[in-house]
Amino acid sequence: MGTTFLRVGKPLGRDTSVIGFEIAERASLMRISPLFAGLPALECTEIAKRARPRYFARNELLFMQGEPFRQLILVESGCVKLTRVSSSGSEVILEMRGSRDAIDLPNGSPFCNHPCTARAITKCKALTWDWTTAQTLIETIPQLSRNICSILSSQLNELQERYHEISAERVERRVACALIRLDRQFGNPSSGGSAIAISRQELAQMTGTTLFTVSRLISKWSELGLVSPRREAVLMLDAKRLDRLSGLETDL
Repeated sequence: MGTTFLRVGKPLGRDTSVIGFEIAERASLMRISPLFAGLPALECTEIAKRARPRYFARNELLFMQGEPFRQLILVESGCVKLTRVSSSGSEVILEMRGSRDAIDLPNGSPFCNHPCTARAITKCKALTWDWTTAQTLIETIPQLSRNICSILSSQLNELQERYHEISAERVERRVACALIRLDRQFGNPSSGGSAIAISRQELAQMTGTTLFTVSRLISKWSELGLVSPRREAVLMLDAKRLDRLSGLETDL
């Protein structure tokens, strides 16, 4: 299916070879992202021409809970947390998003608000499309709509898994599962292990426990050589052993 409505004119004042390289890089990222999976290379290139690069500093807000959708965001690099605030004012981390992930996809309504807040955990680079363009893409490219449905279904399954963990698992197991999942999704090789950019407070918010409990567990696991605490991060040293030991019936 063609996307001639996406063609744009040549930007002024920039070398065309540089522009072409940037667009090709964007299209390459898009083709390996779940959001644009299955789209032809030419179609991804045309969509990439309408993307606007954005940079977010650590702790910078991407959007707030309750705000209307203004843009579609695809993460190139970095990590973003999605949170909700309860009526009592406590914050809970719902999800984490990283490279190739779309941030908070729409539910199909033409007028919808963000159900959560997005904040950068690390420095982030992203591609963005204004909301009018995003709606046009979703309405005219069936594969894109199918991809969104698939992503939302996968996210629901993960939320159900986490809900089960919080409801049925001991706190040691919940925290261990969260670290193992984050390591698989966002871990970066570092100093003989895999670094996860998450603070102890954020880990507590994600697992429905307290900062004191998470700090106690991290210290205990550090003594066992399973993890190593870092400033605003946790270094995973032995994920397989952590997975095995955290599943035991007795305390570690």
